Amino acid sequence: MLVKLDHVKKHYATFDLDCTMELAEGCITGVIGRNGAGKTTTFKLILDLIHPDAGEITILDEPVSKLNTKKREQIGVVLSDSGFSESLHLEAIARILKPMYHTFDPADFKKQAQAAGLPLRQPLSQFSNGMKAKAKLLMALSHHPRLLILDEPTAGLDVVARDEVLDMLRAFMENEQAGILISSHISSDLEGLCDDIYLIDQGKVKLHESNETILSEYGLIKVNASQYEKLDKDYLLAVEKEGYGYACLTNQRAYYQENYPGIVVEKANLDRVLTIMSRGESK
Repeated sequence: MLVKLDHVKKHYATFDLDCTMELAEGCITGVIGRNGAGKTTTFKLILDLIHPDAGEITILDEPVSKLNTKKREQIGVVLSDSGFSESLHLEAIARILKPMYHTFDPADFKKQAQAAGLPLRQPLSQFSNGMKAKAKLLMALSHHPRLLILDEPTAGLDVVARDEVLDMLRAFMENEQAGILISSHISSDLEGLCDDIYLIDQGKVKLHESNETILSEYGLIKVNASQYEKLDKDYLLAVEKEGYGYACLTNQRAYYQENYPGIVVEKANLDRVLTIMSRGESK
């Protein structure tokens, strides 16, 4: 197991996190949730940047607090609020990275930068948002880690830049012993990339499901008040009041399609799963 959180808790004056989560080898696990839900706090706990009040965190089969330098080098990280000074260029960054990681290859780093269309001697401050995102990811990949932890790596990018970043992640996953833990507000990125999804809301994991199951079995039921009263509610996960009546999330779409032919049952995407599970009433 690359990452395991077992009832990890963190208390703040206005927020409490209680999280259980796993990332297996060969998998890409997505974490979704509203701003302030606890995604970044979870990532910082995994990276030992903050310390839990309770629970256990295991990274690469070791307690995170006991990771040695060699194992820490197997982790690549992209955080939205961190990075190198934008006055630096990539050649200078390569000189900084070389003594930090014994697996860093300057020649390969420059080759990959050029392949990604990134100039080596132009300051990061002159990069576009897409170029900065690719540069951050390139730095995280430069020492050939097994584990990537990415907090909103595609935020603020146009469609072309997002696709280029996602292609870099797919190439990384050609290593079957590798894994990625990624958060994103762009649900379409995660739908096309991830093996499983965790939904965090108000510091708690409200849903963990395989991406395939969400897309193939989850459904969004739209009914008026009269239809809602007659609806079998045993297989509803959450319900949100709407202007027309109710929107209901289920993980048994086929059941409602077969037994209620007169109501609207749509496929559920991650955006609607997030919205209803976060804002609706859990059943």
